[in-house]
Amino acid sequence: MIDKTTLKFDAAGLIPAIIQDADTRVVLMQGYMNPESLDITQQTRKVCFFSRSRQRLWTKGEESGHFLLVKEILADCDRDSLLVKVKPVGPTCHTGQDTCWNEKNREKDFLFYLENYLRERQHDSPEESYTARLIQRGINKVAQKIGEEAVELVIEAKDDNADLFLNEAADLLYHYLVLLIAKGFRLEDVLGILRERHHPSR
Repeated sequence: MIDKTTLKFDAAGLIPAIIQDADTRVVLMQGYMNPESLDITQQTRKVCFFSRSRQRLWTKGEESGHFLLVKEILADCDRDSLLVKVKPVGPTCHTGQDTCWNEKNREKDFLFYLENYLRERQHDSPEESYTARLIQRGINKVAQKIGEEAVELVIEAKDDNADLFLNEAADLLYHYLVLLIAKGFRLEDVLGILRERHHPSR
């Protein structure tokens, strides 16, 4: 929770609020909050702005249904702006675009985007989703697939067919992500260990 008494609202009683997707880290839009809209945002966990054009409180999505569900709110070092991390329900911009800058809301790094996509797919019908079906069959089956794909990659590594090698590498990476998801971990957990091991001076 943000203590609004520590924030520096401007002369009009407003503070800029930058809205960022909590998963993709893409900036979606910017709005303004006053103390009351900040209270509502923190209480309902839906982003509420103060509309300067309409001079009233405005919950994003109250008409479209495209709410911004709050995950975290941070104040900057000067306490005069907010970063609101959200899970957007639908496109954010009133034009129908993902962001107010006409950008696609997806991970800058496709690997993280794919991880989040697969994490959502695990809840799909096993009859319709290979990812859901594989995870439902249990850790042993997922681990077995990792072994099979690793062997196939090694075999292709010994040949000179770049297309087959890269496709097998992609298959292994996909199944590796599925294994992480099935075990309840994230790619960031593995990267954290690699960062700890990384010593450029050595």
